[in-house]
Amino acid sequence: MKGLWELMLSFSLVFLWFTAKACSQPLQQPQVPCFFIFGDSLVDNGNNNGMLTLARANYRPYGIDFPEATPGRFTNGRTYVDALAQLLGFPNYIPPYARTRGPALLRGVNYASGAAGIRDETGNNLGDHVSMNQQVANFANTILEMRRLFRGDSSALNSYLSKCILYSGMGSNDYLNNYFMPDFYSSSSVYTPKAYAALLLQEYSRQLTQLYTLGARKVIVSGVGQIGCIPYQLARYQGNSSRCSEKINVAISIFNSELQKLVDRFNGGVLPGAKFVYLDSYKSTGDLFLNGTNYGFEVIDKGCCGVGKNNGQITCLPLQQPCEDRRKYLFWDAFHPTEVANIIFAKSSYSSQTQSYAYPINIQQLAML
Repeated sequence: MKGLWELMLSFSLVFLWFTAKACSQPLQQPQVPCFFIFGDSLVDNGNNNGMLTLARANYRPYGIDFPEATPGRFTNGRTYVDALAQLLGFPNYIPPYARTRGPALLRGVNYASGAAGIRDETGNNLGDHVSMNQQVANFANTILEMRRLFRGDSSALNSYLSKCILYSGMGSNDYLNNYFMPDFYSSSSVYTPKAYAALLLQEYSRQLTQLYTLGARKVIVSGVGQIGCIPYQLARYQGNSSRCSEKINVAISIFNSELQKLVDRFNGGVLPGAKFVYLDSYKSTGDLFLNGTNYGFEVIDKGCCGVGKNNGQITCLPLQQPCEDRRKYLFWDAFHPTEVANIIFAKSSYSSQTQSYAYPINIQQLAML
């Protein structure tokens, strides 16, 4: 009898120890219930894996520093939105729409697609992709499925969605794989840079308004970075007074300026109850070009992996050996930042104390609204 009591006491002590341990380390709750992502290869995490396209990263060395996941990210490790999801408190990365259905949709999905743009024809030179229009349509399908999960309670679903964050990073390919590709597209001969930016913003405004109509209330929109300075452009152009293509960067600046004005209009009452945040990717990438050594970067004009001048003529080849120390490189390949750069971008936009990177508030403040 004495042995039985001793055994029961031992079990009780073990149970109390595990309970105390669990209470002392509570599970972290995300700051928002869900996170939906729209964009291109900068944030694609596998949606293009099964497509007939050159814009695909489902092979090594892509993801070489992300060993627990199937390749599909256009970098060596985490993307910008992977790092942002961690800062927002999500225990896992947001999954790609291509392989996510059912209750998993409730915490958000990633619709981004390499080569995608605001315009449907953008990126066709590379093959299949999911344009922004189709990404919005996929979000609409997600809402239909979520409504079933909420048993048709539209009010409860709308309340839930109003607390979620949406990220949209579009426009880069509308320049790289459209406007500045005259051998394939006629847009640069039809539109001036100002007229083309206006055309893009008209379409983008309609797409973002559709997201609002579907329930989005907290929305991050990212400007286009200084793509005139990426290794791909450095391998093609020689600027007159700098190493960057000023022609491309000037056109990008026009688009970004008008996008920030669009955010002001949305926040000014055009979309009641919505709060938009503009990320100045042009400034944040420019700061790294100018001050990369302050962040530990030793190489800012070449890809860690690639072929040709500046490792920028094409992207990584399958099983190609990349640079040994990725932390020293700003760019992973001809187009995309390294994981370290993505983490820097995420931290600066999440907790920026000025409006230089995130406007009019930072992402942490957006999450708290």
